[in-house]
Amino acid sequence: MDKEPVVQLQSVRKAFNVGTQFETEVLHGIDLTLHRGDFCAVMGPSGSGKSTLLNIVGLLDRPTSGTLRIGSEETTTLDDKELTRLRGHTIGFVFQYHHLITAFTALENVMIPMLSAAGFPNAAMRERAAQLIDSVGLTNWKDNLAGHLSGGQQQRVAIARALAMGPAVLLADEPTGNLDTKSADAVFALLRKVNQEHGTTILFVTHNPNLATLCDKTIQVVDGLLTQ
Repeated sequence: MDKEPVVQLQSVRKAFNVGTQFETEVLHGIDLTLHRGDFCAVMGPSGSGKSTLLNIVGLLDRPTSGTLRIGSEETTTLDDKELTRLRGHTIGFVFQYHHLITAFTALENVMIPMLSAAGFPNAAMRERAAQLIDSVGLTNWKDNLAGHLSGGQQQRVAIARALAMGPAVLLADEPTGNLDTKSADAVFALLRKVNQEHGTTILFVTHNPNLATLCDKTIQVVDGLLTQ
């Protein structure tokens, strides 16, 4: 049985400063389909359009033209409120810098997406966060302030936080870029575990060719175009 598509871009173009003399097109007609459980590396030189592509898939930016479907929803017709709802429940983000609140504990950081959705904390959120902290191997550190954790531990917390809402898609933008080799390998192994155990679709931006070879497929972004 064919796996269901969870991300579909068709003829997606993205330009900045549209309608001015400074208009610049960064993505030039991107076609890309990701299915449930795909683990796809994205590579390419700086300025090639990788982050722009990730921002569009993550509903942080809108394409200038073309269509983007997340699951069954065609997103280019949604308003900002609807995009925020879809993003919050469908997409998780892990960035090169963890973006944790350092004055909060690891557990509290993982609770943030659930708190944002519900508006108030409850016991179920704490239990869910504790389970996620356990799943990334940080049970003994759940009550430590995020600012007191190592870089690798902070990225593990960031991954747990990204999984808080059970997203179908996880976008990882250079999540190992600031880590030493051992920590980077551990973070990648954790992402692969999430992918295999939960069927989470992962789009993984990296400059590390060794990690890219461990993904199921690799796409290259070169001058705003995809090559596979």
